[in-house]
Formats: sequence, C-alpha cells, structure tokens
Amino acid sequence: MNVRRIVCLVLICLYLGGCASWHRKDYSKPLEPGQVALKKITDPARMPDFRPAFHDKVGLVASIDNSLFYFTHPSSESYFPYLDVSHSRAVHSLEKFKFLLQTASTPDEFHRRIVGGFDVYESVGCDAKGTVFFTGYCTPIYDASREPTAEFRFPLYRQPPDLVKTIDGEILGRRVREDVLVPYYTRAELERGKKLRGLELVYLKDRLEAFLVHVQGSAKLRLRDGSMLEVGYAAKNGRPYKSLGRMLADDGKLRRDRVSLTTIKRYFRKHPEDLDVFLPRNESYVFFRETQGGPYGSLGVPVTAYRSIATDKHKRGKDVYPRGGLAFIKTTLPSSAPGGAITKRPYSGFILDQDTGGAIRSAGRADVYLGEGPEAEKLAGHTQAEGRIYYLFVKTALMRRSL
Repeated sequence: MNVRRIVCLVLICLYLGGCASWHRKDYSKPLEPGQVALKKITDPARMPDFRPAFHDKVGLVASIDNSLFYFTHPSSESYFPYLDVSHSRAVHSLEKFKFLLQTASTPDEFHRRIVGGFDVYESVGCDAKGTVFFTGYCTPIYDASREPTAEFRFPLYRQPPDLVKTIDGEILGRRVREDVLVPYYTRAELERGKKLRGLELVYLKDRLEAFLVHVQGSAKLRLRDGSMLEVGYAAKNGRPYKSLGRMLADDGKLRRDRVSLTTIKRYFRKHPEDLDVFLPRNESYVFFRETQGGPYGSLGVPVTAYRSIATDKHKRGKDVYPRGGLAFIKTTLPSSAPGGAITKRPYSGFILDQDTGGAIRSAGRADVYLGEGPEAEKLAGHTQAEGRIYYLFVKTALMRRSL
C-alpha cells in the first residue's frame, strides 16, 4: 500500500512477540553504524544452489512485472544507488532475469546462467552470519457491515485529517496548530474517546478480528449483501507496536512455546474480558482506505502469494534492503497436509521485495506474503523459521548484453 502499508503482519513473531527469546537471538538487532545489510558474495562456496527453484515459477513473472511497474515511477529513483546498484541496474536485473526464466531449459542451465550473469549479495542477517528469521502474513477475509448494527459494532477508521505524515508515509504527529505537532493519540485514547467519530469506514462483528486487520494492514471484507470490500493501509498513529502474543506469554496466559494465532483466538474466546486488558497495551493504531485490485505492498503495487516479501526499508536513502529487488530465500515454510494438519518443508525460491512492516525491522527479519483467506491465515500463523536471503543484480558489464 503506497500509501504505505504497515504490512499485514500476521507475523507469527507479532503474535509470539518474543522471537529472540525463543531462539536466544535478537533478530531485530539494528545494524551497526555504517554497516549495510547485504554483502556481495565473492567466495563460490557461499553461492546458493538455485536449481531447486527452476520448476517453481508460478506467479513469479507477474511479481517481477509489478516491481518493474514500480520502477517506472520517478520517486523510485530517489532510493538508489543502493550499494553499487543504480536504479538502471535494478531495472535491467529484473528484465534480464525475466528473460532467463523464459529461456533456461534445465535446472543446471538455470543455475549456471544466474551465477554467470548476476552478482549475488547475501544478507548479513541478525548475527553477521546470514541468519534471518522468517514469518508470514496474509490478507484475511472477515464479515463486515457498512452500517453499525447490534452485531457489527467494531469500526475500522479512515485517516483523520489532523494526522501529518511525509510523502514516504513517515508519521510526524498530530497537528494542533499550523506550526505545532504533537505525538498522535494512542490506541487506548482513540478507543475510549470520540476522536474518530465520523471517520468510520466499515464495521466488524468481532473485536479481535478488527485488531488483526490492524496487525495485517489490509483485509477483504464480506458485506451483508454478499459483495466484497477491500480495505488497505492508509496511515498509522506512529506509536510503538507491542506484540499481543508476547503480552499473553509474559503474563502467563499462554505458554511461550504454544503461542500461535489459533491459541490466541482460543484464549480470547474463553476470556473476552481480557481484550480490554491486552489490546490497549499495543499503542499502535492503523487507519484504512478502500482499495481495489490489491492487496498492495509498500511500493504501491500488488503483492503476490509466495512471491512478495516484506523487509526493513523505513528511511529514504537508508534502506536496510533494496526496494523492488529480486531475492532468493532459503527457509522452512508450512503447508497443509490431508486432514488439515500443518507440515513444514524446506523452501528455496525467488521472491520480490515489495513490502515493509511496522515490526519488520533490521537485517534479521523478513515476512513472506502467503495469500488471502482462512487457509493463508492458518499458514501464516505457523510460519516461523530461520533462513537466508540473497539478492540478485545483473553484472554491470552484462546490463545491455545477453546472459
């Protein structure tokens, strides 16, 4: 959502919160001053094997085209150069890789042409050893109403007129006078007051579902007449995010090793009164707008299931990861087995960096978009694994030549 998206974070880490405490690593550790997230691979032994991704191309060309469309926007040029990658080189990299996808005939040829034609950059991760913690996000589908009723009582709101943000979506605060800005209201202040009256966009019937739309930054809503309404991120209040799952674990309500979206929902079904206790502790609050053709990532282009990733890119000229870039990830992702069981499988595939998120900070975190609806929501809630990220940029000498 450009119009920047908070990123739909079904992040299991957002629900679990304490990813670092689970694995005794600080995945959100910031880079040292002057350090960059990517390092060019010069040792062939560190080069990943790209062959497993040869047969996995569904949605990849469409996602590449979405990034190429982003690069046609003049504003995209302001985020380059990134390391030694110019805006032109970023564009040529996608065009060259798209051609390679359509012409390589075997896994071996695929791998050989990538290694021969592209510089590969490896993420330093959270520990300078390449370790990245992957989570998942999705677009949920919930029931909603345009008008409030006895059943539909929990609104999503439009962006308020007194909220001030930059062209890049950075929240500056609340304007109280022409020359005075103050921090915007917290979630608790907004929920207990009437400050957003008149800005109601749509109403949900479940308070926790409304909260989860805030977490994920977008949703598809099934209205009472059967039509579907898409809502997407418009802005947020600029307040810090606090994990619901971590709060529940810290307070002893759930075992830390059992926290998931499923267990969180089950807990609040049994203890709805605790919504008043835990939800206001998360000061972050999201405002929405109606959208079509989405969901959209922070680049303003649609995100694609298993082909879009959210990483840290929160400051102009100081992005941790490059916007719109082609990445290759190695991690473990969940899948549904017969009978509804969730299994985990090693995954190696290409993906485009098209999104960001309020809790996706540092070189040690990444969030994979897994699609829309209940199945995607279930899978996203079980996505939690270490892995590695690599970015590919065509070799400078080959920018205008065939690979």
